[in-house]
Amino acid sequence: MSNVVYDAGMNKVTRFIRQRQRVRHAVYQTDASIKRAVIRTALLLLTFILLHAATMVWLEGLSPWQALWLTMTTLTTVGYGDLSAQTMAGQLATMSLMFVCGITLMTFLISDYVDFRIARRERIRTGNWDWNMAEHLLFINAPKYNREAYFLRLISQIRESGEYVDAPIMLLNEDFPDGLPDSLRQLGVVHVTGLASREDDLRRAGVDRASHIIVLARDEYSADSDSYTFDVAYRLYQRHLGHRVIAECVDDGNRERLKHLDIRSILRPIRSYPEIIVRAMVAPGAEVVIEDMFTHANDHPVRYPVWLEGERWADVVNAVVQSNLGTPLAYVTKEGHVEAHPDGDHAVHGQSLIVLVHTENTPTIRAVQRAVEVYFNRYAADYDGD
Repeated sequence: MSNVVYDAGMNKVTRFIRQRQRVRHAVYQTDASIKRAVIRTALLLLTFILLHAATMVWLEGLSPWQALWLTMTTLTTVGYGDLSAQTMAGQLATMSLMFVCGITLMTFLISDYVDFRIARRERIRTGNWDWNMAEHLLFINAPKYNREAYFLRLISQIRESGEYVDAPIMLLNEDFPDGLPDSLRQLGVVHVTGLASREDDLRRAGVDRASHIIVLARDEYSADSDSYTFDVAYRLYQRHLGHRVIAECVDDGNRERLKHLDIRSILRPIRSYPEIIVRAMVAPGAEVVIEDMFTHANDHPVRYPVWLEGERWADVVNAVVQSNLGTPLAYVTKEGHVEAHPDGDHAVHGQSLIVLVHTENTPTIRAVQRAVEVYFNRYAADYDGD
């Protein structure tokens, strides 16, 4: 008979616990509310522990330490047997402790804690966690096409640079609702799901504490994305963060608008060469030179057939620069290999020079050849004279 009563009681307790869990999952929608539930249950459990310990002191005549020891061994179901309640009232109090705290409240506490951990992990995975970052690299927006491959190349190159090997990196966009790919997370990247046009999302991304803020064009093929870039840049300008911003601009005609916002660097969205953004961070100004090489509007490299037989690279550079024809960047060996930026004392044995020239004043092949010939003829004459 007693077993039947016990089983019936346990079934009621189990149904009660399951019902409570369903209610909690329906009510507690955020990690903060689940955390409050954990604290509330823990405080209630502590209250019962202290109450039972005081009851043991009063009814059983135990010392406070003995009463606490009995309470904890009973609650954890260890039951060493060195101490036990002797009076009926004390035994009833101990039974109540086991059923109310040992079964019900402990179950709630463990369940709430597990819920909190699961909710926290899910919020991190989906980009809804409030990160407390500082001195991090914040990338706003994502490319419209091949975004995972782009970020993988970009962040890999950032990690290869000595200055940002261990720098925290955060992405702020709405393009990874199901979480970041493993390839990016393994590079130490975290994610905030949101838009930079919303102040609350900027706050969650810690924009005021970021060391660099990179605003990517949402569509590298559409000038309409510059409107959104300008909106974000203006919000950053209002926060006095323009000196930390590197912004991509699709239409060159929109650059002046961005310059008025004190943007540190304005780049074209060259998706095939993310190194340009890395250069803008580690060597400000270098990105302007690199970007210029990707267009035919200003300066561009040209290959000129010039036969060289052991001349010093420094003298070759002087010959071309002093004639205002451009800046030699590399030479092509007689075997067809390109040697970029050799040492000044390097003896050049080559068939061609690669020279960075002005588009509006591109020199002829003969002009470059003659500049080299004249320079070394004069150099040889001066040497003979000495």
